[in-house]
Amino acid sequence: MFASLLAVTLPAFAQAGSIQQAPLTTVSERSGFVETGRYDEVIALCDAFAARYPDAVRCGEFGTTPEGRPMKVLVVSQSGALTPAAARDNGVPVTLMQGGIHAGEIDGKDAGFLAIRQMLDGEVAPGVLESQVFVFVPVFNVDGHERFRAWNRPNQRGPKEMGWRTTAQNYNLNRDYVKADAPEMQAMLALINAWDPLVYVDLHVTNGAKFEHDISIQVEPVNSGDPALRAAGVALRDGTIEHLAAHGGLPLPFYPSFVQDDNPASGFRDGVSPPRFSHGYMQLRNRFGMLVETHSWREYPYRVESTRQAMLGILGQVAAHGRAWQALTAAADQRALKLGGKPVALSHAASDQCRTIEFKGYAYTRTPSEVSGGTMTRYDETRPEVWSVPLCDDIHPDLVVDAPKAGYLVPAAHAGWVGAKLDQHAVTYRRLDSVLPKTGVAAFRANQVTLAPRSVEGHQMATIDGDWQRETHDIGAGALFVPIAQPKARLVMAMLEPRAPDSLASWGEFNNVFERKEYMEDYVAEEVARDMLGKDRKLRAGFEQRLRDDPAFAADPRARLDFFFRRHASWDERYNLYPVLRIDRAPQ
Repeated sequence: MFASLLAVTLPAFAQAGSIQQAPLTTVSERSGFVETGRYDEVIALCDAFAARYPDAVRCGEFGTTPEGRPMKVLVVSQSGALTPAAARDNGVPVTLMQGGIHAGEIDGKDAGFLAIRQMLDGEVAPGVLESQVFVFVPVFNVDGHERFRAWNRPNQRGPKEMGWRTTAQNYNLNRDYVKADAPEMQAMLALINAWDPLVYVDLHVTNGAKFEHDISIQVEPVNSGDPALRAAGVALRDGTIEHLAAHGGLPLPFYPSFVQDDNPASGFRDGVSPPRFSHGYMQLRNRFGMLVETHSWREYPYRVESTRQAMLGILGQVAAHGRAWQALTAAADQRALKLGGKPVALSHAASDQCRTIEFKGYAYTRTPSEVSGGTMTRYDETRPEVWSVPLCDDIHPDLVVDAPKAGYLVPAAHAGWVGAKLDQHAVTYRRLDSVLPKTGVAAFRANQVTLAPRSVEGHQMATIDGDWQRETHDIGAGALFVPIAQPKARLVMAMLEPRAPDSLASWGEFNNVFERKEYMEDYVAEEVARDMLGKDRKLRAGFEQRLRDDPAFAADPRARLDFFFRRHASWDERYNLYPVLRIDRAPQ
């Protein structure tokens, strides 16, 4: 197991507990992986690594947090390519890994510094840095990291003290990839845009139950994204899992969260995360996203070693296959140019077709609690046992929408803020200089908008039902044309299709257009209704039929008056009209 491997790898620190500072070691390493250091250590080590290995390491800043702290990044390579331009010009694959997006889950920071030193000193993974660029962000959520104390992670064993899950502005960065509210996320997207990583790895620690499995590895594209990339995604996932298993780990290819909270017998349901999450986002760019989750109930030394082995396994996979995978992603970019008019999956779900798996758990009981009054699960970690439980991993698209034939039109009224969001993701668009009168488009009119009962990440999310329908609109100068013929076509649809789970509309950014702003006084509506009933026999027949067929309508005075208001010339034709349109031909 990893505990014994750690003792072999780090005898001076893990066994003797030496506090004497070794070259380029962390507080964590010197403490025997009982503690983790503060952020000033990251700043110092970043500079120290660059000074010690001037031909292989660059230390940089890619942003500043709301509390004024620098966001540090190490660029590590023995390929000679230490800038985005050099990597791009020489065709060198880039692997970007980040620690501390949830700053209490800080295994990646301490594992990363250790792995980099060992690789550069030739102790482990010889040659892997010669064929790739390793871009390492030790701590993504820097301000959260410095909200530092014990018990910030009550469902986790170690380190002694750690940072906080969210940013100083209380954003959960691993819900922010598409909407990109947080300055930290905007900085990360700029880093991704600059380096265009082939593989993007997000290093976490689980929450959840107690069991023996120590780490999970999830990758997309595997069940989503460009179909021709999925075999490579499987190879990346399975190759990493094989490396971990060969070094004593008990890895899983799915996140071990029970179908029914706190009930092991309910088993597990796999899926595809929406693009608010890191590994759900990268597949929309035709790149590989990986989520690494060590098990929170393993002690911190074990988890750091698990993470270190995962990092070495991933880098080894990219060293072996990166050039071939780059060719696959380049071909996927070209295929994305031709997605116009074709069906595109915007979300996925597992079916009820499940299979039974053998899962290494512990003996447990589920009994009434005198504290909570509910049923409580209690685990006995001295008694390992194998659970036979269901795993539902038959995953299929559950929302499929045909891509627009040419692209989307964002009206001038929304062009400023939508354009800024597109810029954050390096999505291509152009601004129209002239009016497009009487243009045939597809418009989405909502027939129902359901707002979330409470805010999520500061947003009131909206579930929008409706359909695209053919209409004629005047398109004003200053509108944006967002072509579907671009490598990020799937990302464009994820942002602009109103029913996509993490679209701008779903995050509530367009809620204002789904609010009624003008009303007709009841006494005016009464007069209007009588006038319309006297002039339009067909309307009268429809009203009377509705009264007979719909008792709730018949009993609601406001609904009865609204029946006429909605058919009157004063009705707001933009109400429930999603302002982004689709177009079949690119405007000239």
